[in-house]
Amino acid sequence: MERVYIGLGSNLADPQQQLRGALQALAELSQSNLAAVSSLYASDPLGPADQPRYVNAVAALDTSLAPLALLDALQCIELAQGRERKAKRWGPRTLDLDMLLFGDRLIDEPRLKVPHYHMQARAFVLYPLAEIAPAELVLADGRRLTDLLAACPFSGLERLSSDSVTVAVTNVTCG
Repeated sequence: MERVYIGLGSNLADPQQQLRGALQALAELSQSNLAAVSSLYASDPLGPADQPRYVNAVAALDTSLAPLALLDALQCIELAQGRERKAKRWGPRTLDLDMLLFGDRLIDEPRLKVPHYHMQARAFVLYPLAEIAPAELVLADGRRLTDLLAACPFSGLERLSSDSVTVAVTNVTCG
């Protein structure tokens, strides 16, 4: 089993419920165990400003799935929750699941880059990650989480109630 950190985000169709549904689906993934979940955070959108604020979190998943198999499962969860993939990046969406870290692996595949690109500049990724990751976490590329946090201000984030991360039951079937 390897520890994988997954970023979750939503700004459409009841974002907190979207994240709870995604967390339940992650908890039900085969060959995997949902180990930890950060608080929920509200954040300003990247890209077009004429969209609702996002709700974000990070989950720790222990899995024996291969990276691309896990990516397929994450995309299946997104689709089951109404995600529509469009050519335009950073637009509104029901659910976005991003593999941030996959154990101590560096992955550079056409479909998957890990550590996740630009995570060092995204407070809505780093602060929830820091809640559930070991304080001394070093990314596979050698960067320390503490150094990334020091260079990325908390601005634009709002930590939501800690009791808002309860998992709801969903019916997601992924091939």
